[in-house]
Order: sequence, then structure tokens, then C-alpha cells
Amino acid sequence: MSYPIVILGSGGGSNAAALLQAQAANTLGQATIKALISDVEDAGILRLGDSFALPAIYEDPGAVGARLSTAANSAYIERIQSFKPELVVLAGFMRILSESFIHAFEGKIINLHPSLLPSFKGAQGIRDAYEYGVKVTGCSVHWVTPALDGGPIIDQMSVRIDPTDTLESLEQKIHATEHQLLPDVVARLSNAKL
Repeated sequence: MSYPIVILGSGGGSNAAALLQAQAANTLGQATIKALISDVEDAGILRLGDSFALPAIYEDPGAVGARLSTAANSAYIERIQSFKPELVVLAGFMRILSESFIHAFEGKIINLHPSLLPSFKGAQGIRDAYEYGVKVTGCSVHWVTPALDGGPIIDQMSVRIDPTDTLESLEQKIHATEHQLLPDVVARLSNAKL
């Protein structure tokens, strides 16, 4: 039984790579990654397509800023639907999704966020936790709803902020933790364990 997935990302693609490596190692459950889609033409995530023999698609966001244009929103929905996904994974996708987008994939979109939600929502979760001075932060995977970083939490992993940590060392620790959490959550979802 296959559990098709589409991954959306805007950056280097390290979390997408973690998912692809888990799939190659047969530790991603029933999940099968069908495509990588980015809103950034030269994003590192798109280079993973060649390495893993997958469609890697730049889809024009049609707008500068946090949201997709109306036309791009429709194009994204249509493109993603063409892969018939059971799950859409936002792995560093730096756009705020419209209600129509979320409705099109209702109950099928998850997001990875670099803090222990509901604390430190928004684009700078790692920096905000570091600057606030908390002793423990981490990462969360949650269902996507119209409330920004506010959907039901699926799972979290914590990361201790040591006195010797810099923002850069904390970012590395969080990213390493994300690379464990996201494949684990996807595997459990695909095996109906969540």
C-alpha cells in the first residue's frame, strides 16, 4: 500500500533530504515521495530531484512577500493534486497558505516548525527562543490550519539550550533534531500509527 507525498520547500532542502534518505533506507513506512516543489527558482531542494530521480518543480509564486498570488495559489493546488498525495509536507516552505489551499488538502498538510509550539511562532522561531533566553526549545510537526503555526500538534522533540550555545550552534542542534522528527512522524502517519 502506497502513501504518496509531495514536499514543498523554499530553501536548501535538508529536511526533504532527510525524508528522501529515510525512504531510501526503508524507514519511511508506507510513504512514497512523489515530487519536490519550490517557490524559489534556485532553491537547493530542487537539486535533490536529480539525486533521487524525482520530479523537482519550480512553481512561480506570482508575488513577492509571504503569500502566493491568486493565480499561483490555483496553480500550486492543481500541480500538487496531479500527484494525488495523501500528505503534503511543508519542509521550510516560507509562504503563508490561503484558506482555499488548506481546504483543498484538508487534513493532509503538515508543517515542520523550529520551536516547541505554541511558543515562538513565525519565521524566526530559533532566533526568538534564543534571544528570549529559554533553556529548552525544539521543533514541532503540526497539522496546517488557517491559524499561522496554530494547527494541532502531532509531535515534538526538545533541544536544550546550553550556556555555551551560540545562535548558530543552536540552529545546528535544532536542524539535526528536525531531521529525526519529521521522517519519524511521516512514517507513523503512513502506517496509521498517529
